[in-house]
Amino acid sequence: MMIAGSANADKIDGPLRVHPTNPRYFTDDSGNVIYLTGLHMWNNLVDMGKDDPPQPFDFHGYLDFLQRYGHNFIRLWAWDSVTWNTLANGPVLGKNFIHNVAPQPWVRIGPGNALDGKPKFDLTKFNPNYFQRLRERVIAAGERGIYVSVMLFEGWALYHGNRRRQATVGWAWRDHPFHPDNNINGIGADLGGDDNRPRVHTLTNPEATAIQAAYIRKVVDTVNDLDNVLYEVINEGGDKDWDWWVVNTIHDYEKTKPKQHPVGITGHGAERLPSMLASPADWVSPGRADGYTEEPPAWDGEKVSLLDTDHIWGVGGNHAWVWKSFVRGHNPLFMDPYDGEVLGEPFDPKFELLRLNLGYTLRYARKMNMAEMIPHNKLASTQYCLANPGKEYLVYLPDGEKVTVDLSGESGAFAVEWFNPHAGTTTGGGMSAGDGKVEFTVPFDGDAVLYLRLKRDDQP
Repeated sequence: MMIAGSANADKIDGPLRVHPTNPRYFTDDSGNVIYLTGLHMWNNLVDMGKDDPPQPFDFHGYLDFLQRYGHNFIRLWAWDSVTWNTLANGPVLGKNFIHNVAPQPWVRIGPGNALDGKPKFDLTKFNPNYFQRLRERVIAAGERGIYVSVMLFEGWALYHGNRRRQATVGWAWRDHPFHPDNNINGIGADLGGDDNRPRVHTLTNPEATAIQAAYIRKVVDTVNDLDNVLYEVINEGGDKDWDWWVVNTIHDYEKTKPKQHPVGITGHGAERLPSMLASPADWVSPGRADGYTEEPPAWDGEKVSLLDTDHIWGVGGNHAWVWKSFVRGHNPLFMDPYDGEVLGEPFDPKFELLRLNLGYTLRYARKMNMAEMIPHNKLASTQYCLANPGKEYLVYLPDGEKVTVDLSGESGAFAVEWFNPHAGTTTGGGMSAGDGKVEFTVPFDGDAVLYLRLKRDDQP
């Protein structure tokens, strides 16, 4: 039997909140676990490209792409500067030019011109086109059963890219709306003695913080009534105190609104995992600096983990990483070059299995009782096992061949199912008695997934 992506949107039943008994995952008004997985790219909210203005992104075509793979989650990217110098990303991603980026949250009406020769920003006046686009895209995703993490700020450009590799030093700051030469409001940044890493995402500048607070409230006003919303503080940046302030600003403001939504902090920025876990955020995204690489550790469930290749490789990963992440209690995400317009190769075939297997994990999440499924490395000889001991086991075999699963304590019969991540097919394996350590042999070549479910009296 083939497991493939579905074109039918699942019903979104109220805003997400952390599941009360298994906080590795979210739930909604149905009470069921909502496992999130999907691919995203940089220009799915603001357009990016060589042209000025850049060519529009085909968002509905992107949603079609997601549905073909059976995904249910995206990060909707912000980009703070008006350019992106892709030389900062290095030659491996195949670009060597400057992208123009538009639209921005604030209008450019002057008086006077910014450093790029266009009218300066007025940071007290919002750009209605930006917020209309934001709302329309969240609604369009929700109609397809897709959850959206609305990114409020982007930190990589200032925190990492501003002085990186072959790019012109200071490029991201020079083209940032908060550069004092780019706005009419006298807003700048605390340079902190380092002109190449300006501290925009910090609490040291009350005037800038007030502008950011007004923008946060505007984003919340724009999407609060929509159920498929999550918020992301910033991509890979932000001082700890500022990150936590953003989380609390959203939480406090949403308390005055009809609906409340989860807020997350992502890794590979100024914070490390212990700080993110101690924060008021509802979800986190660990990074390579936190020890999350090709072998993701089992997640203990302090908060929901949206584990993203973006914070591990930038652009990278493989289908084995997807299954390892899933059976160790994470919600895996993929930073996809997609059509290659921003970085990378268009629809790069080396990531095809990764894309497909994200959807395959969602299929298994929907057939299991995820509220009871917890990582149990010791129950399988491969050390990759998500289980409700005595009831259900999902085991990943990265090398195929054989695996031993500890079924001690349950003497009933288990239905055996094998899944082939390369072919996307399942193979029935009959029944197996429990109550002890049982060895299983893969019926095909290559890596494999083993699913065991205790047979109930009401099942054939």
